[in-house]
Formats: sequence, C-alpha cells, structure tokens
Amino acid sequence: MTRSDWLYICRLDDIPASGARVVRIDGRPDIALFRTLDDRVFALHDRCPHKGGPLSQGIVHGARVTCPLHAWVINLDSGRAVEPDVGATACFRVRCENGEVFLNRADARGSTAVAERETCAVA
Repeated sequence: MTRSDWLYICRLDDIPASGARVVRIDGRPDIALFRTLDDRVFALHDRCPHKGGPLSQGIVHGARVTCPLHAWVINLDSGRAVEPDVGATACFRVRCENGEVFLNRADARGSTAVAERETCAVA
C-alpha cells in the first residue's frame, strides 16, 4: 500500500493509554481508536455487536475492550466477541508512523469489516 492509501487521524498521544478516542470520517459511523498500554493501536466501529453500546466508553484490558452496557468482551484485533458471546463489529486497518496514527482510507470510508490489520508499537 502506498502512503496515499492512509488517512492521517491524530497523534498517538491524543489517544489515552489504555483508552479510546472517537473519530467520524465523512459522516460515516463513529470509529473508536483504542490504544493499549504497550502503544498498539486498533480501530473498531464504536458499537458493540450485542446492543450497540459505545465500545469507546468501555474498559480496555490487553487487546480487548469490555462493553460498558452488558460486559461483552470484544477482541480489538478482529472486532469479534469473546466466547461464549457471538458477533462482531467492523474493524479498520490502522498504522502508526513517527507517533502519528493513520487509518486505511478505503476502510475508513466504507463500513466493511476487514480480516487483516496492522498494529504498531511506538518506541
């Protein structure tokens, strides 16, 4: 992928460690950017697959987030619910470069879940 395939979103430091930040692109549904304690960044549609709870308001633990409404646990790397729950929310490819966070332009403008993802650890 070329640099033009990526859309600048924010600085890594703009996302709280072990927390989230919500962005909206071209009026599309909200995208939640999650930052883990080890500075990996993930992006999911900000709606739990169960009842639509705001995942960005959940608790980030490791590479998972717990929905604040009904405690469903969602894998940040795939958007899939942890068993025994079932379902998934859309996830978006994300990358970090020099402390800046980018979303894949095609993912950000669409609403389809993606199977592959790039994560980052910023030194």
